[in-house]
Amino acid sequence: MRKPVQLLICATVLLALFAAAPAAHAQATRTWVSGVGDDANPCSRTAPCKTFAGAISKTAPCGEIDVLDPGGFGALTITKCISIESEEFAGVLVSGTPAFIISAGASDNVTIRGITIEGIGTGTSAIRILTAGHVSIEHCWINNFVNEGVDINTSTNTTVSIKDTIIKNIAPGAGFPNGFGVYIHPTAGTPRVNLDNVRSEHNFGGLRLDAGTAVVRNSAFSDNTGNGVIAAGGAMDIEGSVISNNGFVSSGNGIQVNAGAALNLSTTGIFSNNLLCISIASGGTVVSFTNNRFRGNGNDTPGGGGTFTQVPQQ
Repeated sequence: MRKPVQLLICATVLLALFAAAPAAHAQATRTWVSGVGDDANPCSRTAPCKTFAGAISKTAPCGEIDVLDPGGFGALTITKCISIESEEFAGVLVSGTPAFIISAGASDNVTIRGITIEGIGTGTSAIRILTAGHVSIEHCWINNFVNEGVDINTSTNTTVSIKDTIIKNIAPGAGFPNGFGVYIHPTAGTPRVNLDNVRSEHNFGGLRLDAGTAVVRNSAFSDNTGNGVIAAGGAMDIEGSVISNNGFVSSGNGIQVNAGAALNLSTTGIFSNNLLCISIASGGTVVSFTNNRFRGNGNDTPGGGGTFTQVPQQ
């Protein structure tokens, strides 16, 4: 009778091991990274990982990667619904590459909050968005990239929200002729971009929209070497913002509106830009409420051959 009993015990042990195997490799809904972590860890609070790349494979779709303590956590390609959150000092430093590439599903939500992203003068883009449903960028500091701060190069109808974020020192580099704090240039689809309390300063250009829609509130585009804002296509609304001191290196305007683009402007100050307060190319249209202020620009009268309509404050 001993042999059947031994076989039964062995079978029981094997079943227990097989049952435990999936749990050992299960993804957690919340993982943790630390400046003194190790990517061989399970990314738990008591055994955190070292990098975002190490943590994301151990995080379930639509889960959250949290920063446990200060550190530098490395570049990341995001291919699924995920949130990356920090209340500590969390940095990503890159050279010659983007810091974050978002290539998620067409309905996936991605959040990046509380991250300092440094390009040291050679990083190409801080955040490059290719595909996603909705991307939220909040409380971030972006500095020293050679292409774009936030590069919205989507092929899906992506919604992007950028809030409480500073973007500085984005300048064209070798092979990268742009240098905008935020550049919206989809390859397909119609992105919808919202900027709220964004400061895009000391870049080549503050904001450029090629297609889709952009709504800008309570933001500042100042001290850029070229134009503060370019509406090259699509439709843009700017409210409660400041556009100042742009164009003193590359002879730019406060706002440039190209043919086919439409701009609505409300409660916004356009001050001390090198050329026109608003340059409107033939085929471009601007609707300006009477609550806007233009002063100290090379020319405080909008011009350039396009359509400028002033309407009463509503």
